[in-house]
Amino acid sequence: MAVAIDQPVADFTAPATSGQQVTLSALKGKQVVLYFYPKDSTPGCTTEGQGFRDQHGAFAAANTVIFGVSRDGLKSHENFKCKQEFPFELISDKDEAVCQLFDVIKLKKLYGKEYMGVDRSTFLIDKNGVLRQEWRGVKVPGHVDAVLAAAQALNKG
Repeated sequence: MAVAIDQPVADFTAPATSGQQVTLSALKGKQVVLYFYPKDSTPGCTTEGQGFRDQHGAFAAANTVIFGVSRDGLKSHENFKCKQEFPFELISDKDEAVCQLFDVIKLKKLYGKEYMGVDRSTFLIDKNGVLRQEWRGVKVPGHVDAVLAAAQALNKG
């Protein structure tokens, strides 16, 4: 079953960078931003990640942890994280379990070829594990600021 606004998100555990296993239920008490992106080290994904990196302190001040999620493997994620100096972890979702939970695998088209890929999307989960906001089909410019404003407002509420 896919996620829905104002409903609890089903618990999941997934491997992440720095040798971590990320379990949603273990993050209770903190707000969580999960941003799904198509591929490590591509221009849009790099720009988006840098935006979250540059606002990391403001997210932390709003009691919010950030995770990037893609289908890339941990080795690719570690290289991407290191090269871009991301202060947050990247979740490897090779089996697409987390992608399917959030319903972000969509039919995409590139140079006339159709394929199933990750639709750039972001989800804001409150400190009780309830989905409070989602952004689908994200365009990178201005996106991180919109997510930060929502996280700050939710933290105050």
